[in-house]
Order: sequence, then C-alpha cells, then structure tokens
Amino acid sequence: MSNREFTLVRIFDAPRDLVFRAWIEPEQIAEWAGPQGFTTRRDSIVAEPVPGGRYESIMVSDADGTEYRSAGVFREIVEPERLVFTWGDPTGDGGPEHDSVITVTFTDAGNGKTALNFHLLAPGPLSPDDSAAHGWGQSLDRLARTVAKG
Repeated sequence: MSNREFTLVRIFDAPRDLVFRAWIEPEQIAEWAGPQGFTTRRDSIVAEPVPGGRYESIMVSDADGTEYRSAGVFREIVEPERLVFTWGDPTGDGGPEHDSVITVTFTDAGNGKTALNFHLLAPGPLSPDDSAAHGWGQSLDRLARTVAKG
C-alpha cells in the first residue's frame, strides 16, 4: 500500500442489506457521516444511488459551525455488495481528477453480521497531517452504532 491509499475493515452486527442502505439513504447518512464532533445536516444530503448519480453533503463542526462540503459521483452500485464513488471538495478548482475514489464492499459474515472493506485511493500523496483515515474510521464507528439500532 502506498501513501496514496488506505483500507479500513470493520465487522458490523447488522445484516448486509441494512449496512448497504445506510450508505445510500439520506436519513441514515445523516446519523453517521462524519467523525466525532461533526454533524452532517439531513437537508444538505443529496444521494442519487445509480451509476452516474451524484451525492453531496455538508458536514458541520459542532464546536464552531465551520462547514465542510463534499460531493462526488457514484461510479458503480451492486446492491448490496459494492459501492464505488468519487469523493472530493466541490469548491476545489482541481476538477474531478483531484477527487479520491472510494470502494466499499459488503460481505455477509454470517450470523446477521456484515464485513465491510473501505478502500480510499487519493489522487496524490496523502500528507502526514491528513486525517482522512482517522475521520473515516470514526465515521465507521458511528455507522456501527447506527446499524445496531436496526
């Protein structure tokens, strides 16, 4: 693995269909998207879960109200097995070639559990102070709590 990518693996105590839907349904996305100390406003979420469909959201710092916008395009959707989408800052001037590509796979782990593999490939080196892996890890922790509610 290079400094351009990282992978996170989690086991969720919830069925694969439920975990998959949590990634494409705005009501659920609002419950878990973002690291601790951030809220993603439901009214900011656009999710068009079809190949070529877009997504957008605004994550807000609970501490100071700073907004962080992200947007992308769904490249591949194989329900309930796989999502591939771009992820980037829509206010950036670099264009889509500067977006990261995220691949999420959902595997039935038996006994009502789901194995999730999250892979991010960045368009360039991740800086030492980049907190993407940490932030996504905290988001996945929040996702675990969301899907555990059923």
